[in-house]
Amino acid sequence: MFSKIRISKYKVISAVAMLTLLLGANIFPSCNEAKNSREIEPAFYYWKTVFKLTDFEKQRLDSLHVKTIYIKFFDVGWSDEAQTPVPLAKLQANNFTLPQKFSVIPTVFITNECIQKIHSSQIAEMANNIYRLIHEIINSNSFNNIKEIQIDCDWTASTKSNYFLLLEKINILWKNTAIPVSATIRLHQIKFMGKTGVPPVNKGLLMCYNMGNLKNPTTKNSIIETAELKKYVGNLSNYPLALDVALPLFDWKVLFRKNIYTGLIENLPDAVFTNSFSTKKDNSYELLKDTLLQGYDLKKGDVLRSEQSDYSEILSAAGVVNKRLKNTRPRVSLYHLDSVILKKYTLHELETIYNSMR
Repeated sequence: MFSKIRISKYKVISAVAMLTLLLGANIFPSCNEAKNSREIEPAFYYWKTVFKLTDFEKQRLDSLHVKTIYIKFFDVGWSDEAQTPVPLAKLQANNFTLPQKFSVIPTVFITNECIQKIHSSQIAEMANNIYRLIHEIINSNSFNNIKEIQIDCDWTASTKSNYFLLLEKINILWKNTAIPVSATIRLHQIKFMGKTGVPPVNKGLLMCYNMGNLKNPTTKNSIIETAELKKYVGNLSNYPLALDVALPLFDWKVLFRKNIYTGLIENLPDAVFTNSFSTKKDNSYELLKDTLLQGYDLKKGDVLRSEQSDYSEILSAAGVVNKRLKNTRPRVSLYHLDSVILKKYTLHELETIYNSMR
């Protein structure tokens, strides 16, 4: 329980026809002008359990003119023992006060397992508990200017019914507050919209990352790969919800043992690998002997695939989405706000990523 116009060449053009062409040129802007009219709102995701901004993070937010932060308030998982949804990884601010100039978007991550296992009769109570716990965290941390509430869940065709019912219940609870409810939208939910449906919320946020098969040993980069992205966004311009956009900044190592996905390792730089205990092929490292590496017990034969959010790949992916996005005033968020990650990109690079969506 939780608390431009092409004109054929003619020898003679009448005065009326010429006037028509001139008026048309003034009324209808070129494609480039239309594209450049898009306004974006820069934002960041904060996805750590302990909430506290470093001075460097504050400087980056100020330099990038970011005033909106999505903050993960808690997760919701399923308890097999209690046969009920339970709150996990609740946000801890530890008396850290967020400056009043920032707006907050409380974000709640719900596991698909939870949506799959919950009985429809439990959904109203789950919505009420989520509502109460969000309010509790807002009040206890003095968060200001709540722009919207976001629900994050990688729902499927089989869990659509329960999840959409939950969103309807949550919408009802927030209706009187005039605070809109949004939902994250993954790429497969765009491509297979007919099967997965469109969530009953005010708007969506398109997650332009985690697009490849993480657990497949032959995948090159599951975080972001433009070639993979193109397979999913063909009908993006037809999606009925207004969409904001999120782009990745994070990186990780994907561990395979005996060619089977074993887990993710974060904050392990490529520099720690040497020829003395590993061999490199493309973006993967194979361990030549048992190794204890920064607390990770790795075995001979283990393969670590190094996946990154490469700057040029982010721009390439953003360009693909930009051509198809209908929303003329999207919020563009980077995932996520962390000093270690931010130091891997120059301020100019971060500015360019945002501007690529204009």
